[in-house]
Amino acid sequence: MGKSNAALNLAIALSSLGQRVVIIDADLGMANVEVLLGITPRYTLYDFLYHKKDLNEILTPGPGNIRIISGGVGLLELANLDNRAIKRLRDSMYHFDSGVDVVLVDTGAGINKNVLAFVGAAQEVIIVVTPEPTSITDAYGLIKVLASYNVHNEVNVLVNRAAKRQEAGDTFYKLKITAQHYLPNVDIKYLGSIPEDKNVIRAVKDQRPFVLYQPATPASRAVRAVAEQLAGGVQKERGGFFDFFSRLTRLFN
Repeated sequence: MGKSNAALNLAIALSSLGQRVVIIDADLGMANVEVLLGITPRYTLYDFLYHKKDLNEILTPGPGNIRIISGGVGLLELANLDNRAIKRLRDSMYHFDSGVDVVLVDTGAGINKNVLAFVGAAQEVIIVVTPEPTSITDAYGLIKVLASYNVHNEVNVLVNRAAKRQEAGDTFYKLKITAQHYLPNVDIKYLGSIPEDKNVIRAVKDQRPFVLYQPATPASRAVRAVAEQLAGGVQKERGGFFDFFSRLTRLFN
């Protein structure tokens, strides 16, 4: 199970707790969330920005009462928006805000301008890491960049595909110890772990979220536990969606 699969199922788990969730598929050029669900959105953010589509028209209904915004090339165009387009985007998001509690943004992997802009605009950062040494190194690299730009001084870590709970704990410990030594001003928090689970592979092949496909499986139970933890800290304040896109357009420009 990859990062996008974790984000998608976490969105559905949050929705089952009464949160109104929108997930933005911001993995530019990959559209992983759409592939996982076997859907093709009729309109994307690009259509909203340049084809005068209403914001509600670019929202695609998803399983578990979530809604999906496909970024597509529209997110790349954020770097070239004129003031009129930026105002329209912000105004639309502000009016839309009252219907959304949580916005989950599935970014691309690695460290580039697009990823950093989305991470910088977010209120909370969740870094998905696996026990592999390369994944731990990549996670540390992202945390280091965030610290160097003073973007976030607190990040949440979710360990994915751990064989056992101890392996998940060891993975987090390695990352935290390294970060504490070289980046003392960054607080690394353990959000939890999702175990390796063969049922996840079956769900992916059938293009169905595993929290719905196999709700009693270990991975599903783990994702719901993470969702419960996150839901307890959700601040239902008007302006969250609006503020996110305001920060995002500033960072892109």
